[in-house]
Amino acid sequence: MDPIDIITTKRDGGELSPEQIDWIIGAYANGDDTTPRVADEQMAALAMAILWRGMTRAELSGWTAAMLRSGKRLDFTGLERPTVDKHSTGGVGDAITVALTPTVVACGAAVPQLSGRGLGHTGGTLDKLESVPGWRSDLSPTEMRRVLEDVGGVVCAPGPELAPADRRLYALRDATATVDSLPLIASSVMSKKLAEGTGALVLDVKVGSGAFMPDTGSARELAQTMVDLGADHGVPTRALLTAMDTPLGYRVGNALEVAEAVEVLAGGGPADMVELTVTLGREMLAAAGMDGPAARDPAAALADGSAMDTWRRMVRAQGGDPMAPLPEARETTRILVPESGELTRLDARAVGEAARRLGAGRSTKEDSVSPGAGITLHAKPGDDVRAGSPLATLHADDPARFGPASEALAGAYEVGGKRRTFPLVVGKLG
Repeated sequence: MDPIDIITTKRDGGELSPEQIDWIIGAYANGDDTTPRVADEQMAALAMAILWRGMTRAELSGWTAAMLRSGKRLDFTGLERPTVDKHSTGGVGDAITVALTPTVVACGAAVPQLSGRGLGHTGGTLDKLESVPGWRSDLSPTEMRRVLEDVGGVVCAPGPELAPADRRLYALRDATATVDSLPLIASSVMSKKLAEGTGALVLDVKVGSGAFMPDTGSARELAQTMVDLGADHGVPTRALLTAMDTPLGYRVGNALEVAEAVEVLAGGGPADMVELTVTLGREMLAAAGMDGPAARDPAAALADGSAMDTWRRMVRAQGGDPMAPLPEARETTRILVPESGELTRLDARAVGEAARRLGAGRSTKEDSVSPGAGITLHAKPGDDVRAGSPLATLHADDPARFGPASEALAGAYEVGGKRRTFPLVVGKLG
């Protein structure tokens, strides 16, 4: 096999053979930083060719399978409960995993969730949960299975043995402007999710200004591609397209979002977070084959306290203290409403960027985050506001961050004019 021939085939619009895909992924994954069999510049050229030329379903299925074969695959057969997981493409204020996982576990399913950290304007689930005192994400496969057997749900970081080819390729894509390739996005997500050994999968694909996919067409294409990949690899997969033009809930930032998700688990919380938690929970139970007449409903698990009980058990099982106070930022300031009227727009991306500037997110993977930093919103589109009333409270450890965050929010909201309304669930596939 010759990497130049493979690059040329894809550059010219050809279809890669299964043998070519297996060889180049294996050669790239098995090389090292000093003498790789396939050099970074060659894989970068192939990634750019894929960005421009795309992949057929057969190519993409084979590419994802090769990613899986580059490492280990977890096996949770033998658990008493059926396994199901959820993946979100990332949004602003999206702490749904924190509320959803214990809710679905309380309904009888097992949820083995491998999550990531945030980059840019979207937060990562691990960043959020690590704001809980003592909670740890670095579980071994053995520890992960033990928590699943004892509690029914686990959220942790993927180990280096799972889809290592994807980890190396993702870092390369990040440095070569090829992150936006839809086939490579789909294979990256699904190779990690398939490697975790779940029996069924539900995807929450965000659509809107605060989402990775801002328009419905591209979001639907990504969702369908991932649903097809799940089917090709024997894992029933379904997807919801959900709106992300306005932040979910009223809090953006790691500890702030955890506190709001706990309110949902306590039977309260913002209406949009409750709706999405229940909707995704029902989809997960149905994907796991637990939607019959005797099935528990996620709404009931939130109402009767069983979801909250499960949350506390999950946190303790991973070393955390669910009763300990969450971190708070040292400084706060407020953004005031400039005029009276109806708030008609609040841009999710701008709010997420402001939260990042406050310290809640990171610009590079090496950056640290401030667990208490972020934004508390006091109004959302559709609310009537008065001039001089608070629109948002900014939280930061360093007051020097308030200026850049305020600049990010300038023009992000509008009072008066025509309000655009978006249903929370935009579409469904699978």
